[in-house]
Amino acid sequence: MEGMNIALVLSGGSGQRLGMEIPKQYLEVGGRKIISYSLKTLFFHEKIDAVQIVAEDVWQKDILEEMKRFQAPMEKWKGFSKPGRTRQQSIQNGLRDIKKFASGDSFVMVHDAARPLLSPALISKCFEAMTGYDGVMPVLPVKDTMYLKSEDGSRIEQLLNRDRLVAGQAPEVFVLAQYDRANQKLSPEELDWIKGSTEPAIRAGMNIAMVEGEEINFKITTIEDLERFRSIINESICFT
Repeated sequence: MEGMNIALVLSGGSGQRLGMEIPKQYLEVGGRKIISYSLKTLFFHEKIDAVQIVAEDVWQKDILEEMKRFQAPMEKWKGFSKPGRTRQQSIQNGLRDIKKFASGDSFVMVHDAARPLLSPALISKCFEAMTGYDGVMPVLPVKDTMYLKSEDGSRIEQLLNRDRLVAGQAPEVFVLAQYDRANQKLSPEELDWIKGSTEPAIRAGMNIAMVEGEEINFKITTIEDLERFRSIINESICFT
């Protein structure tokens, strides 16, 4: 097996924070499901060799229909992985399937289906920054003054140095074999509270580079985020 660049798209979320029955990534905006926006960008990017998607069985037909609609190059399509009980378990399931067709020196790019405005430039930037590193994460500077609260949440305990703080984004890229080993070291308890894809890599001592992220590459988490995305898409449709 040769080294590849594989996109692992996480689309197993329930969308509960939006208070909707349909998970946010399957809502339609601009005549397309939200997941299709980032999928199309990944499928047609010259640096992406393969695409694996974590999704519930009930939504897989919808995803395939979206792929057919934007005429995805199906030679890149590798299949679906089962969602786990937590986000990191979903990643582990995806890695397990990816290892069936990719060598350990491959790069795996983990992206959230709920970040639809992924740009081709950011994908390229992440892969290009992998030289000499075990992984890459896009980051944005923290604009607000940041404080550390007490464990009981009742008071401010410490002022944090904003100059050294960054906010992480997706997509994150890792060397497949190293990232898989980092995930295998996680205990069941750790799987419950780990939130970010890069956290297991850092805990395992992997050398992670940073690249400048993009403000437009926001994650749809709240109703306000959804309306922001809808406004952006509607404006782009009006001017095309």
